[in-house]
Amino acid sequence: MLAPMCGRMTMTHPNDAMARLFDAAPANDLPPVPRYNICPTQSLGVVTAGQERRSFRPMRWGFVPRWYKTPTDGPLLINARAETIAEKPAFAAAVRARRCLIPATGFYEWTKDEAGNRLPWYFTPADGAPLVFAGVWQDWGQGAERFASFAIVTTGASDWMAATHHREPVVLARADWARWLGETGEKAAPLMRPAAGGHYQRWRVDPKVNSNRADGEALTQAIEM
Repeated sequence: MLAPMCGRMTMTHPNDAMARLFDAAPANDLPPVPRYNICPTQSLGVVTAGQERRSFRPMRWGFVPRWYKTPTDGPLLINARAETIAEKPAFAAAVRARRCLIPATGFYEWTKDEAGNRLPWYFTPADGAPLVFAGVWQDWGQGAERFASFAIVTTGASDWMAATHHREPVVLARADWARWLGETGEKAAPLMRPAAGGHYQRWRVDPKVNSNRADGEALTQAIEM
């Protein structure tokens, strides 16, 4: 049995460098980095389109539909399946009009051994560049309670990823960022596909990352199997 995709990530690139990379105006309240165990319900810097310029601003990981009476009124929607995103009431409007870019340094996935122990793996780009996940976002609440939230779009795993998990996050090439944000007027659906083979490197890491209270660079270091 496999854990849900994609459930933890890292971000170690400086916020100002990310703002320059995306040519986006950075918010003043971006979460500090580096972070080595970002969990659902925590805040992360996300890129959205704007009328004049892109924005790089914090959002809560875990999409909250507008009809939720509280942020915990229903399931925690950390992922949106590419195959059904345009049909699901929670995501249909967002995938048409509120798509975002979610930068990360890497992410974790888990397998299980015969005894049922969760075995964490760390995935990061082979070239050291940031990952950019396809995402959808939504505002929720009123006044002081108002905040933005997002979900990562996932798709069926490539042959390479299938050795670890049956699904993978949709990773966008730089040439596709504007298209996903809706800046080019082109349809975005063709972008919701597995990444090209060889995009990631992966290795087993310490089970300490299983705790959402754990942090620190050591969580991403390879261990002997």
